[in-house]
Amino acid sequence: MPEPDFEGARRYVLDRLARELSPALRYHSLAHTRDDVTAATERLADMEGIGPADWLLLQTGAYFHDIGFVEQREEHEAASVRIVREILPGYGYDPQQVDVIADLVMATRLPQTPATHLQEILTDADLDVLGRTDYWARNDDLRAEWAAFGLVVRDEDWHRGQIEFLSAHRYFTASARRLREATKQANLARLHVLLNGAA
Repeated sequence: MPEPDFEGARRYVLDRLARELSPALRYHSLAHTRDDVTAATERLADMEGIGPADWLLLQTGAYFHDIGFVEQREEHEAASVRIVREILPGYGYDPQQVDVIADLVMATRLPQTPATHLQEILTDADLDVLGRTDYWARNDDLRAEWAAFGLVVRDEDWHRGQIEFLSAHRYFTASARRLREATKQANLARLHVLLNGAA
């Protein structure tokens, strides 16, 4: 059986994201998928020893995980899954592969509840930023995105919400914990300082 056309599927996603995403999506942007989540997915897959067949599924899931934002913000994962099921068979993905990719996309829905190792890798990659030093710039992008859609939040409430989110979050793979947990805890500590200053 021929290999799926991963490159074609990847180009399809990047083209649609570039053309159709709202500019107001400062966080859930083309760069979030192209430069952030797919790179983190590849890094974690290598660290976790993922083989070629699963790598293909994982990377396809990473590229398609937010494609639903071209249609809707609410329930965008469900829109992404519908696009996955419509589009990927045309790129040579078989029904079993499409099912795995659809489940990968849904695993990124908050609160994250991954059921397989591949889902753990993608969910960790999707929130890789929580344990990086550029968390602050990306957090500003998220806040600007919320504001663009009418969700304006006071500093104190924003910091409190971020503290709750980071405190409840956990990385599922050993590789993500090794790479990102220490910086995530430092980011959380700084959020507490900011909250005390805003309160």
